[in-house]
Amino acid sequence: MRHGCKQNKLSRTHAHREAMLSNMASSLIKHKRIETTLAKAKVLRKYVEPLINRSKMDSTASRRLVFSYLQDKEAVTELFREISQKVANRPGGYTRILKTGIRRGDNSQMAMIELVDYNENMLKENKPVKAKTTRRSRTKKAAAETEAKPVEAKAEEEPKAEEPKAE
Repeated sequence: MRHGCKQNKLSRTHAHREAMLSNMASSLIKHKRIETTLAKAKVLRKYVEPLINRSKMDSTASRRLVFSYLQDKEAVTELFREISQKVANRPGGYTRILKTGIRRGDNSQMAMIELVDYNENMLKENKPVKAKTTRRSRTKKAAAETEAKPVEAKAEEEPKAEEPKAE
């Protein structure tokens, strides 16, 4: 039974899981976007977001701690130089998971995990949506006015029978 066991083990041993997550986190930091299964993406988010949060404070201790997780000097340098500058004002939520469909071979859910501040398509400012100026529902007052107007308009619009002109 898995009472209170919140971590998805991904059918791997502890050492294999840690090595896989370390490699995936390094790839995500270097390439800013990777495609993987949905389950791995969800576990990777829990693994990499604390590391990104740690990179906001650039100290020797935090660099060593992040390096102990990633085991990749290039990824650590990239994280502390570029990524930490972009996410400095963001309070959390550094990654985004987008579902991309299913894998044809084994029908597993695929997803793309990316760093939020590096997606140019989503960062473009969209045109503001124009608010509707009219309402569909009517108030009692407006309904009473519209009912009264057609009766008056009909009386005014009725053509009077014209008498033929005598020439």
